[in-house]
Amino acid sequence: MPDFSSSVKLGYQYLVNHILMAALVLEILRLGPQEILNLLNSLHFNLVQILCSSFFIIFVATVYFMSKPRSIYLVDYACYKPPVTFRVPSATFLEHSKLILSNNLKSVEFQKRIIERSGLGEETCLPPATHYIPPTPTIESSRGEAELVIFSAMDSLFNKTGLNPKDIDILIVNCSLFSPTPSLSAMVINKYKLRSNVKSFNLSGMGCSAGLISIHLARDLLQLHPNCNAVVASTEIITPNHYHGKERAMLVPNCLFRMGGAAILLSNRRSERRHAKYRLVHVVRTHKGADDKAYRCVFEEEDKEGNVGISLSKDLMAIAGEALKSNITTIGPLVLPASEQLLFLATLIGRKIFNPKWKPYIPDFKQAFEHFCIHAGGRAVIDELQKNLQLSAEDVEASRMALHRFGNTSSSSLWYEMSYIESKGRMKRGDRVWQIAFGSGFKCNSAVWKCNRTIKTPTDGPWADCIDRYPVHIPQVVKL
Repeated sequence: MPDFSSSVKLGYQYLVNHILMAALVLEILRLGPQEILNLLNSLHFNLVQILCSSFFIIFVATVYFMSKPRSIYLVDYACYKPPVTFRVPSATFLEHSKLILSNNLKSVEFQKRIIERSGLGEETCLPPATHYIPPTPTIESSRGEAELVIFSAMDSLFNKTGLNPKDIDILIVNCSLFSPTPSLSAMVINKYKLRSNVKSFNLSGMGCSAGLISIHLARDLLQLHPNCNAVVASTEIITPNHYHGKERAMLVPNCLFRMGGAAILLSNRRSERRHAKYRLVHVVRTHKGADDKAYRCVFEEEDKEGNVGISLSKDLMAIAGEALKSNITTIGPLVLPASEQLLFLATLIGRKIFNPKWKPYIPDFKQAFEHFCIHAGGRAVIDELQKNLQLSAEDVEASRMALHRFGNTSSSSLWYEMSYIESKGRMKRGDRVWQIAFGSGFKCNSAVWKCNRTIKTPTDGPWADCIDRYPVHIPQVVKL
């Protein structure tokens, strides 16, 4: 039988989204050609009226274009791809854990259960210092990892775009947990001999959502300074943060976080409009306060059979849900078509006036976006967003595959996901992309991009040698 409910909804959406045009067409059809001609002939303007009207139109147009925000273009971006020698298969990770935590086998078993359910594949990478037994998390080795990741990503960006380092007007580097002196932004300036008047910013302590916070900052700066290029470098340095204690919540990052980084070139120059990959449409930041319980992000549950499982803390998911709700409330009116906004409003009014037990209407965000890049923080995070936003398996494919191939690369994970979509040849001109990031605090930030041109399947990048193998099936539990 045909799905009449879907047909009715599609018809409703088409009618509401085009209601103004439909009303105009109906009115024209009602008048007829003769009445329209008589109406035009009845209009008489003298020279003064024509001049005044022209001046008013020019004045309004001038004010509009002068107050209109500058368009921000994403010219291109590059992701760091670790060498194969940095690879850490699950068996190797657990063997090292047994040697390092030989006096605490319960912690080793706990990490084993996390790894089995993590969704990570066998090709994720850790920095050289963590390959030693015991690891050597020194300042020197941490800075060495930062230089390797950031410089490799930026070198790749320069090769792809032909950008001269001297043409960088704004530099933003974000890394949450490693904040040395001199700063990472100063390290980049010294390496590439950037101009003495470059505007540089070093962001730390903002978690996995810091990448979009950097994009937000770059957008604000590009609105103030015309004809500028901004480079954003997003990463998380793993070396100094490898934990060897007994606190289980702090052992989880050992299992999920992996090497990664990205460099992004943004510009407000009109000359970039034609060949830039994307245009920034919206960027939204929301923040919900969290108490200490929320940071205890995992706990153990025992089922009826006595099996112990691992899941996200209810406190954390509740706070993350509140942050997501605030972000959706902000960005929804900006991107959703009128049909979805009316349905959401009608349901909201109905719950307030008639029955508070009515199920809230979840807007169909697939009416607003063709692609979704959800922060690959872990399998449970992706599962929750897929359920809450009612997304299909294909909608979250890029997030799951990025987690499988590269692990949780923190603030740069969104760019590995964007690269996955491009490598699959799915990014077409006019497509809209929604990036959603979660981070400490608890923050939920999002950015909306519109594709400027159909993007050819790249021959380089992090997915170049493995994209043909993806997507892969990821079991719920991989027994080790």
